[in-house]
Formats: sequence, structure tokens, C-alpha cells
Amino acid sequence: MSWLPDGFVHPVHVPLPGGAHHLRPIREADTELDYPAVMGSRERLWGIFGPAWGWPKETMTYEEDRVDLLRHEQEIAAHQSFNYALFDAAETAILGCVYIDPPERVGADGEISWWVVDELLGSAVERALDTLVPQWIVADWPFRRPRYLGRDISWQDWLALPQHT
Repeated sequence: MSWLPDGFVHPVHVPLPGGAHHLRPIREADTELDYPAVMGSRERLWGIFGPAWGWPKETMTYEEDRVDLLRHEQEIAAHQSFNYALFDAAETAILGCVYIDPPERVGADGEISWWVVDELLGSAVERALDTLVPQWIVADWPFRRPRYLGRDISWQDWLALPQHT
């Protein structure tokens, strides 16, 4: 049984309030923008995602990022999981990402997490994304019990939950 209903169509463009930024599914072709965004915020991102995902490792290469984005692009096409990049209006920079995944742990039907680059910490863009994501999930995704990792449950508490079998 799929984690999404048959016929579900994922959003392909999600504007943030104000119109200067938007989310769209990430692609392999975005590596040139993704790599500096990830590696420029790597230490903080490792503190968030490292214990759970082992990402982003200190030695991640451009090629490893490209392969990772190709995997994300393929997973999006197959509706296995979703990675949305946060872009400026002209798509000249990736400023963060939103992940929408099938549940790995019991108690939810979707697991959502997100981040912004270090330069946007505490900014209006970060606040807009923090507000948008839960509203967007409720409005456009078919989840009854979404879980917001690092938001409504700490990563440590999430790791302690039983895994789906």
C-alpha cells in the first residue's frame, strides 16, 4: 500500500507570502545552487540531520551532492518522498529545503522537516517558511497525522520512537 493515495498530484510551485521566494521540487540540475547552500550551512545542518540521516557529511563532494539530488528527483517522480528547494524569485540561489517523507517511525502518516541557510536564520523568510509549511501540508497534502520533525517532536525523541516494520 502506497503512503499517498492513487492519483495524488504533488505541488510543483509553492509561493511564500510576499512573492519573492518559492518552493519547487529539487532536481539534479540544481546541484550548482544546492552544494554551496548545504556546505555553507553544513555544521548547523549536521547538528540537525546528522544523528538521524548522517547528512551532510563534512567531506561531501559536489559529485556526491549531484548523485543525491538525482536520487531525490527520481523519488519525487515515483512519489516515494519529496524534497522541495526554497528559491529566490529568479532561482539564482537555493536558500533551504523542505522534506516530505513517508513515516519511518510509528504515529504519523507523513514526516516533514525543513531548514534555511545560515544567513536566513531569524529572518522574515525563515518565519514565512515556518508559517507556510504546516499550512501547506494541511491544505495540499493528504495526511491526517503529519509529524513535523524538530518542530512538534525533537529529533532525539523521534529517534526513540519504534520504527515501522
